[in-house]
Amino acid sequence: MVNEYFKNRKTIRRYSSQDVPEGLLKELIAAAAGAPTTGGMQLYSVVVTRDSEMKRQLAPHHFFQKMVSEAPVVLTFCADFNRMDKWCEASDAVPCYGNFQSFLSAMLDVTVFAQQFNTAAEMAGLGCCYIGTTTYNAPQIAETLKLPPMVLPVVTLTVGYPAEPDAEPKAERLPLEAIMHDETYQDYDRERIKALYAEKESLAINKQYVEENGKSSLAQVFTDVRYPKSNNEAFSKVFVDFMQAQGFKIPF
Repeated sequence: MVNEYFKNRKTIRRYSSQDVPEGLLKELIAAAAGAPTTGGMQLYSVVVTRDSEMKRQLAPHHFFQKMVSEAPVVLTFCADFNRMDKWCEASDAVPCYGNFQSFLSAMLDVTVFAQQFNTAAEMAGLGCCYIGTTTYNAPQIAETLKLPPMVLPVVTLTVGYPAEPDAEPKAERLPLEAIMHDETYQDYDRERIKALYAEKESLAINKQYVEENGKSSLAQVFTDVRYPKSNNEAFSKVFVDFMQAQGFKIPF
């Protein structure tokens, strides 16, 4: 039976002043390292930020989202082939991982690692928030955290004890039939799409987003305001250029 945790979990953006014990943090990171990984290579690292000055330096790279400054701990999860390459070189093996497939392997590894940490932390009573701006300003984050070649910041989590555990709403999600396909992919026609998104569009908070942005639909809030084409293309170029500068050659 599915644990109640998974049914009721929610993102926490406000934290109490209680610190996260070092021992607990290490225990949770060790638990996260038990996640599946490509060929057992563990193509990830995590940079732990507790120092207030370091948080101040990171804040502009995350567009000054308050969680970065206010959380007791900020974790930057990185796709990391630097360690693998150096092990190969120290063992008379020639590293060959500056390519797109290797990049994808590291991206998968670090994403699974970060999510397993998130789950373990929340089950231990902590609250977490994914910060979605890490790849937007990857070069600046890498400079602040002194990331070497073949290391890319991918995911940032803010971590702490919830200030008001019941104040955050449960995350909205599409119904199961929107995401689950039996045997083959069952594509959506216009009528089915509208039905699947009807509950999401009916929520008061989403109606508010539509109104305050002067749009006629929630989808327009996404395409015109939150994730417009111009931003997507600009940040895509920043990240691809940075990938190449760090040693992952694209095109190959």
